Amino acid sequence: MFGSCVVRVDGADGVEVKGAKHRALFALLATAPLGRRTRSYLQRTLWGSSCYDGGRQNLRRALSDLRSLLGEDFDYFIKCTNSDVELDLSLINFLGAPGTGAFMEGIGIRDRGFEEWVASMRADDSQIAALYRTTPRTELGRPLPRITALPFQRVMGGENLRVLGDWLAEEVCRSLSRSNLLSVISHLSSRALATRTTDTLDVRRELDVDYFVTGSIRDMGGRLVVDMDFVDARDGNIMWTRQIAGPEAKFWDEITTGLDGVVRAIGRTIADEAIAYVNDRPVPELEDHHLVIGGVSLMHRPTFRDFAKSRTLLEEAVSRAPMVAETHAWLAKWYVLSVFNGWTTDRNGDTQKALDASSRALDINPDSSFSLVIDGFAHNNLMQRMDVASQRYDTAIDINPNESLSWLLRGALLAFQDEGVDAIAAAEQARNLSPIDPFGYYYDSLSSTAYLAAANYGRALELADRSLAFNDRHLSTLRAKITALHFLDRGEEARVAAGELLRRAPAFNLDTYKNAHPVAKAALGQKVIAALEAAGIS
Repeated sequence: MFGSCVVRVDGADGVEVKGAKHRALFALLATAPLGRRTRSYLQRTLWGSSCYDGGRQNLRRALSDLRSLLGEDFDYFIKCTNSDVELDLSLINFLGAPGTGAFMEGIGIRDRGFEEWVASMRADDSQIAALYRTTPRTELGRPLPRITALPFQRVMGGENLRVLGDWLAEEVCRSLSRSNLLSVISHLSSRALATRTTDTLDVRRELDVDYFVTGSIRDMGGRLVVDMDFVDARDGNIMWTRQIAGPEAKFWDEITTGLDGVVRAIGRTIADEAIAYVNDRPVPELEDHHLVIGGVSLMHRPTFRDFAKSRTLLEEAVSRAPMVAETHAWLAKWYVLSVFNGWTTDRNGDTQKALDASSRALDINPDSSFSLVIDGFAHNNLMQRMDVASQRYDTAIDINPNESLSWLLRGALLAFQDEGVDAIAAAEQARNLSPIDPFGYYYDSLSSTAYLAAANYGRALELADRSLAFNDRHLSTLRAKITALHFLDRGEEARVAAGELLRRAPAFNLDTYKNAHPVAKAALGQKVIAALEAAGIS
């Protein structure tokens, strides 16, 4: 970027981009938030605004030239829509150093818009310095781990097994894509690669994934057998293997259950691997996706030490990826949980930080369904604004009907409004849509609340116990358990559970619950208060 601007693609087949406007196009994209500029901005900056049609044709021609030069790599680096052009910043490094020459010196473009942009960049040294601070971060990776499933290869059997193997991989990708913690490469891309190679190094290089699923399918005399391997693409290690098998006539029943188990295992493995990884290394050495996965996973573990560390990881993730909405949303959730669980020493300050972080996420991407959900979560639990929360959840579901967390929190909100039947329906929909959630205890906990609202105390107790088996410090789940036990006429067990709650939170009392919990004045809240009083909590 300094002195003569050089744009080069590294690698064995690397090329150098030599055209002045082509190099300028890369410079404009590389310095943009998220690497994205509108076509109209690029046209106006590089070719002027005097002739819209001419600028549009010039931009189209420039992109066509780059496609010819880069070949298949063009789609790897650049994504084009009718309105925008985007450069994948995770693949960009800035070489050189600030101060070794004027920014974009000698490129020789005299269009007024471009000259004004260069002048604005040169006028603010911090903008140029920021480019070089991003370089180490892009070398570490991206905010979310990238994963795909390769078509399962037919070993023995008819041609129909080849089609089935392809469909199985597609189903795995589709299920994985429902997670807010994974970036899933299109099944179409993995299919195209699988026709040429399944070598681990090729998969890593061609698809740039961190993990992938591969395997085989065969017919063993009327019995179908699918073997799956979950592979760490960084070193080729097989992290686990699974087998799904059954008579051909009943295979569809087996495969449905089996695939759910596979994608759940993927979520748990990635979360557990991230926790082990972040515990062994200083924060500056962590890849970006380990920061997010590790931070979110630690946030939902039972010890306060893990919860506190998760904030450090999420703050670093926000620092490295300030224009990624979801990282701000996860940090907002941390502050909500800190306040709601009574772990904060500055309730008002952390409440404001939660709202600021969720608002920042929506400023970056107003259509992020996950960010909408977290903003609603913050308003419901911290501000007791059920109207705002309801609107956020509904909007999130309109944008992405597969957003499991929005269904889950919508179910909790309906429970707070004493709509038990609808609350259960929403909670079960959330559970069906989130087969890979590494902190399923949270889904069990809020589903327990939904069943309490419908007076199904047996199922509420079952879910509460299952949630507490993973996280026995979650106060909301302990309250749900006490309430279910009380209305099942199991008073002695309810008193034992109340003692456990007070051991976990000695400062908890009914006045705190009545004043702070959004459900306290609803019928469900009155049930909880009655159960807590009967169990000895005052």
